[in-house]
Amino acid sequence: MLQQTQVARVEPVFEGFMRRFPDVGSLADAPRAEVLRAWGRLGYPRRAVALHRAAAEIVRVHDGEVPRDPSVLRTLPGIGDYTAAAVASLGFGESVAAIDTNVRRVWARVDLASEADEVSARVSGEAASAWLDRPRPSAWNQAVMDLGRQVCRPTPHCDVCPLRPWCAFAASGRVGRPSSRRQPRFEGSLRQVRGAALAALRDRSPRTFGGLSRATGTPPERMVDAVRGLHRDGVIDASAGALEGRDRGRVSLPD
Repeated sequence: MLQQTQVARVEPVFEGFMRRFPDVGSLADAPRAEVLRAWGRLGYPRRAVALHRAAAEIVRVHDGEVPRDPSVLRTLPGIGDYTAAAVASLGFGESVAAIDTNVRRVWARVDLASEADEVSARVSGEAASAWLDRPRPSAWNQAVMDLGRQVCRPTPHCDVCPLRPWCAFAASGRVGRPSSRRQPRFEGSLRQVRGAALAALRDRSPRTFGGLSRATGTPPERMVDAVRGLHRDGVIDASAGALEGRDRGRVSLPD
């Protein structure tokens, strides 16, 4: 839920989601449409689909117990290296480094006097693993994530950094650079159309393709791209007619 989404937006949705689905079994048993409704207006709804599928596989393959081994976690839908390491270390105390963008930046600088994009993910990952506090991986990983988010920013606050005495980047005299990442414009984007389509279907499902287009004020030639993408991601069900942009084609939340 927190991927590219502010905590203030996530918190009430997360609390409601956990009340509705307090364990893996209840999530696995729920219709996908109900999971998507509980996901609310958070972005990237395909993450909700992956979470639902992962819960079903945990019940089917692992007797309802979330695996603690990162290599097993990575076999679940929607789980990559970072999420697997975060679940294993934060949830189970496994001694593995959870390496997100902030963590990569910290150790590329401290160990290698480099920016994260100047070294490979493998090399910065090896540095993170070498520094890991193995008796306390959960506290350590969360501390480094916070350090990267609050202090070791693209333009770093080296004067307040607890790692400055050991930091090769600071010793080299480098001062960082502003982030080159730019969030794509939302207004008028396909992401906006997808969000509007899903919001309309949460209010009423099924709809005709034409009705969905009119309800969201989206031209059919734009809506058809959104419908095809949402259908491909498993977020909605769309008939062949809807995928071709026919007015009477049927679009709905999945069962």
